[in-house]
Amino acid sequence: MGLDRTCKEFALLSLKLTIIATWVAAQPKPECQSNCGDISIPYPFGTGNGCNISSNFFIRCDTTSNPPKTFLSSTDIEVLHISLDGYLRIQQLVGFDCYNSLGRSSYGESFSLLNFPISNTRNKFTAIGCDTYALIEGTLGHTFSTGCVTFCSDVEDVINGSCSGIGCCQAAIPKGVRNYVLNFDTRRNHSNVLDFNPCSYGFVVEDGAYNFSVSDLSNVNFNTTKFPIILDWTIGNQNCTEAKLDPKNYACKENSVCIDPENYSCKENTSCINPGYLCKCLDGFQGNPYLSYGCQDIDECETLKPCNETATCYDVAGSYYCSCPEGFEGDGQKNGTGCSPKVKSHQSFPTLLVALGWFI
Repeated sequence: MGLDRTCKEFALLSLKLTIIATWVAAQPKPECQSNCGDISIPYPFGTGNGCNISSNFFIRCDTTSNPPKTFLSSTDIEVLHISLDGYLRIQQLVGFDCYNSLGRSSYGESFSLLNFPISNTRNKFTAIGCDTYALIEGTLGHTFSTGCVTFCSDVEDVINGSCSGIGCCQAAIPKGVRNYVLNFDTRRNHSNVLDFNPCSYGFVVEDGAYNFSVSDLSNVNFNTTKFPIILDWTIGNQNCTEAKLDPKNYACKENSVCIDPENYSCKENTSCINPGYLCKCLDGFQGNPYLSYGCQDIDECETLKPCNETATCYDVAGSYYCSCPEGFEGDGQKNGTGCSPKVKSHQSFPTLLVALGWFI
């Protein structure tokens, strides 16, 4: 029972800290719009009029929708979530290549972002079909092409939830991809599988957000489905070392640290593709590192309650410490040595050794 209670208390504490951190980090620039419908808009993003750090971070809020919808810049790319950890969740339609008894009936394949790269660690390129070659092609300082092949002659051979090449397949995406074109091809124009699979589909999707279903093969409206995609974002086109040399435009504010991202591409004889950088609050601080004094000290004594009942907790900038009362020793922490009474030392007296001997 004690263990269950401890686990519940820890879960509630974790939830409380998450809510506090999310609320603080979602801060916009002062006097700027903080939300568009249910979507928080933290600085460096903003809705214009000096509320965003640059044009790349402009957010368009469409209030004609109910609830309002959030879009990236002037595009039709809908934003689902903005994270200060350096990523955006957006959603996009799938590419498609459909056939009937007369041949190809419809085709749609292009996708462009320009400003932010697709996360190569958080997305998968996915293709669906039983007579399908699907390629994703584009440029990132050099041309790239990747994709997969999926075939099946009988719907009974296809397995729900499996994307291993029979009806569905998945492939990794290179670093730094900002736009791509989907190319489809078939062996027999789906003629052998038209009764249960008239179309090939291809799309980039957040890893784990799509679970393949056999029914997707016959769904002629699957191309109207939207899936989430994760984009990486960074500030500017310099790395941390370069950015710090320009303090006037350096985006990381007080009590924060600069971080070089992982998702950018460098090739021999070419320059890096806009590496940029991110800012993060120092340990012991939370909030928005892009706002002046946006990273605030965490009162660990209040939120974590790390000291045992005997000790007193003292909050200091970026940290805390526990102090045992007089007559006790230890680190005072619940998960440490705690506080225990000091052991009194016993006074010792010198011992007089007498040597006895024989005298002649």
